[in-house]
Amino acid sequence: MSPPQPLHKPLSNFNSPPDFFLAALSLLCLFTAPKPFKFPFLSFPKYPRRFLNLPIMSPSQPPSNLHSFTTPQSLSDWLKPRLPSDSFTSWGVKPGTKNIHNLWLELSEGETCLADSIPPIRTVNVVTVRILGKNNRILVESHQELSDGSVRSRWRPLAEKMKANETYEEAVIRAVKEELGIDGNNVRIVPGSYNKKVEERSSNSYPGLPALYVVHSVDALVEGLPDNEEFCTEEAEEYADSSAAAEALCVKRHYWKWVSSDFIAS
Repeated sequence: MSPPQPLHKPLSNFNSPPDFFLAALSLLCLFTAPKPFKFPFLSFPKYPRRFLNLPIMSPSQPPSNLHSFTTPQSLSDWLKPRLPSDSFTSWGVKPGTKNIHNLWLELSEGETCLADSIPPIRTVNVVTVRILGKNNRILVESHQELSDGSVRSRWRPLAEKMKANETYEEAVIRAVKEELGIDGNNVRIVPGSYNKKVEERSSNSYPGLPALYVVHSVDALVEGLPDNEEFCTEEAEEYADSSAAAEALCVKRHYWKWVSSDFIAS
């Protein structure tokens, strides 16, 4: 009588499955495991932090202009799809605002940088000069008259956009010369008064265009200014050599007022 045959063939008679098949089967089991089953080595936070240790650009070194705009029209074409239409169309129309020619001139002169974002961010270095006067007073600009006849309120100390590679001391001398007509030899910056801060706010000149202002502020003594409480000065031609200047809105007159030193500019 022959011996009984085994119900199953020995494992040695099976062909071993290929390695890639075993790997695929393992992955299938891994990702189809029941929800209560967890793999500690594959756990992730529910809300992962994504942007860690991002480099922060120094405010004193604004980003270079990412585009070279040969004409105001090329700048306009680039800005339109990046800004709210109702804001952009108000430039140069709404009282107190400037137009596309002004922004193009600022870029050309190195006074402004635009980041390639939506909306673009305008970075400006500004020098503010708190001019000290007699009887514990300081000089503020109450308002400006623009070339289109509109008037915009200021109520702040003398302020001027800095040009590329210009030091704050050089900007102070230029600002006093252009807006007050006083030679630099009559200007003395108060030692230890320099301060720098960064302000992020919407621009009154260009509605809808966010702005990052790097403000360099100093106190100064200026000889030759009128003693009367209020007076007016005319702005020098800032962009006289540019054809775009004829289309830009510029400041024609500055109106100044001596106020108490505890005055806080709004």
